[in-house]
Amino acid sequence: MEDKIIKQISLFAENKPGRLANIASNFRKAGINIRAFTIAEAGDFGIIRMVVDRPDIAHNVLHDAGFTVSETSVLGIEMEDVPGGLGKIADVLGEKNINIDYAYAFVTKTEKALLILRVNNIEVAINVLQGSGIKLIDMADIQQI
Repeated sequence: MEDKIIKQISLFAENKPGRLANIASNFRKAGINIRAFTIAEAGDFGIIRMVVDRPDIAHNVLHDAGFTVSETSVLGIEMEDVPGGLGKIADVLGEKNINIDYAYAFVTKTEKALLILRVNNIEVAINVLQGSGIKLIDMADIQQI
């Protein structure tokens, strides 16, 4: 089950010009590739959440650059890139009373989309999704994107 959990990097950053460039520059120097990310604005600050190919190194790079950074366990779900693809996943989780705290998605080179989810009960969500025939991706898959 642990192999289906993806490490997401989250950081708290001032909402000002150049902050994202600083993060990207540090990652470029360290050879870290961002696979997906989202920014939630909260006034003068923002929360940047991202899935990268090497999360442990990314955490250290950001911490050393002075950012407040943490790792969060999330799920990566392969879904059909068609109308209703997200609905199928939301239905499966909702039927088992699993809450989606937040989500973001991206389309891959294949004809699939990948959905990153943080849920309130990750172990149960893994079992429910796999039991419904929904494919979960792992860190090895993230590195291959």
